[in-house]
Amino acid sequence: MTPKFTPLKDHDTPIKVLFTGYLCTVGIGYLFALIQILFTHGMADGKFGLSVDDIVYSYYGNRSGTVLETQLNGPMKENAPDQERFKIMEWVREGADSEAYKDDGIKKIIESRCVMCHNKEASGVPNFSNFEGLKPYTTQDTGATFASLTRVSHIHLFGISFIFMFVGLIFSFAETPTTQYKCIAIGMPYGFLIADIMSWWLTKIHPMFAWLVIFAGMGMGISFMFMWVTSILEMWLFKPVFIKGFGSRYLEWRDNPEASIPDRLWILIKILASQIRPAGVMLRRRWLKHVWPVIIEQLKKLR
Repeated sequence: MTPKFTPLKDHDTPIKVLFTGYLCTVGIGYLFALIQILFTHGMADGKFGLSVDDIVYSYYGNRSGTVLETQLNGPMKENAPDQERFKIMEWVREGADSEAYKDDGIKKIIESRCVMCHNKEASGVPNFSNFEGLKPYTTQDTGATFASLTRVSHIHLFGISFIFMFVGLIFSFAETPTTQYKCIAIGMPYGFLIADIMSWWLTKIHPMFAWLVIFAGMGMGISFMFMWVTSILEMWLFKPVFIKGFGSRYLEWRDNPEASIPDRLWILIKILASQIRPAGVMLRRRWLKHVWPVIIEQLKKLR
């Protein structure tokens, strides 16, 4: 049956370039967002890499210490030498007195190490240019405030929903997935986005919901990658992948009403496994033929 839409492979080249440019840009943006998470939330427990403890400390807080201590032992650890960090933490544990703030040299450390970023001109971060701005962070660490959660929640809901709207719009022109699977793939990121935002608030109330934050984030990432890869393959590699390549078998069992879903999944797994080595060989050849010579040429020009 002829589809009621123009498939991605049949769009004019300018439209393909437009779609590809957008997908590549948001794909790079998604990658940098993941890296940013590793360097912010991923350092909440003082160790690189995202863990459940990182999520708990970020939203529920480390109730055994103060906000300032948690930050100095976590994401801000590299911004000051150990001696200065320990001096600040000692001052906090002794009551964070305003007179000791000046007499013990804490003010000087804060001004030299922190105020360059934490000042009144910077948005989204606390202002440490005066004692009054620093004092609230010398109390027990209860994680993200409700005000900050409200601000970040509405930004994420508006911004990320727009990203997935356009990614889903491009993916809707794909013809290899069935209508049922396209609806699932397009709707999944919105469900996971809402679950992700809700999990922040739930983790703020109880730390056991930290697992939901990770699960929702993974769900968004998987749906994004599925739509992204499918759209790129159909636009530029439909014939070598879906007609002559490993995707040809997928199209056969997709249109076969007798095959069960488990059978189809097992066939797909075997096909993908058998194509890993040939795909690696093909990528290596294209790299050596097209990409590597360009890099060598550019390096010669730099010399």
